[in-house]
Amino acid sequence: MAALIFHADDMIDGGGVLLLSEHIVRYLRQLRPAPDAEIAEMERYAREQRVPIIDPVSMEVLLFVLNLAAPRRILEIGTAIGYSAIRMAKALPDVRIVTIEKDRERYERARFYIEKMNIAGRIEVILGDALDAVADAAAAAPFDVLFIDAAKGQYERFFTLYEPLLAEGGLVISDNVLFKGLVAAEEPAGNKRLWNIAQKIRRYNEWLMARSDYDTVIIPVGDGLAISKKRGERE
Repeated sequence: MAALIFHADDMIDGGGVLLLSEHIVRYLRQLRPAPDAEIAEMERYAREQRVPIIDPVSMEVLLFVLNLAAPRRILEIGTAIGYSAIRMAKALPDVRIVTIEKDRERYERARFYIEKMNIAGRIEVILGDALDAVADAAAAAPFDVLFIDAAKGQYERFFTLYEPLLAEGGLVISDNVLFKGLVAAEEPAGNKRLWNIAQKIRRYNEWLMARSDYDTVIIPVGDGLAISKKRGERE
């Protein structure tokens, strides 16, 4: 099963690009509960230092899905400053998280925040390129959830490399799968680098939706979330 979730009245057409209209986004963000001081500090740091973190509304959707799935182990590809790993750990007290980051400065910042919030015992941060870190992550397998939020042009490789570490019936959640709306554009719009990344994400989406061993839904919230559930042997 593959599906897209959207309501036509809540979308705008920008040259073939489907996005949530700005007034809907503002409304959803206003409804979001105010983050605690530590999370607000991380969001402020990310804005000021231009560190990409998951959109706050997407984060709320992710946490809702995770609360339903009740995972015990999560593998995250792309730690950045530890924002999503920390949010997941705080929302799910019994979860253990392994997260991989190749940028040393971001790795150190993530370790700083994790230790500051006294959850270092539940989050393991691996310093290294996720394309080369499978053996390190495998020590904590199997994982109930694989969360991909790293180099956008490598999503299919990340999925292929780490999917064997997923438990039966596990989830793969991919962020940024609408990539600024550019995946739906018919021709380049200025920035060639972004266009090339968008084409890779577009191919990833098509590949993901065509897989018969996963049920996938794409939700147009934030920059787009794809949620894929691995089918069990009897499904």
